[in-house]
Amino acid sequence: MKLEFVGPASILKNGDVSYPALLDGRNLNCSFSYEALQDLDPDGVETNALQLFKSHQLKLLSLVEQKILNGHATDGSVHLFSHDLILD
Repeated sequence: MKLEFVGPASILKNGDVSYPALLDGRNLNCSFSYEALQDLDPDGVETNALQLFKSHQLKLLSLVEQKILNGHATDGSVHLFSHDLILD
């Protein structure tokens, strides 16, 4: 399995963040719920979703990569929600 995050990040109409990737050469949309972004950075509640994503991009991409490896990418997309976070 070959995974490549290609970006750039963008905000969806519902306030979530989208980040395009390629999985084995096919388009894969990775989305991150605004709630997950807020939970990852409780002090950044007043920050917009894109800023929150950029501040924690490496951790978020690592978490979504783990979901993909665990087989949670379906129909060309994978979603990261609050309950997916592994907080230290």
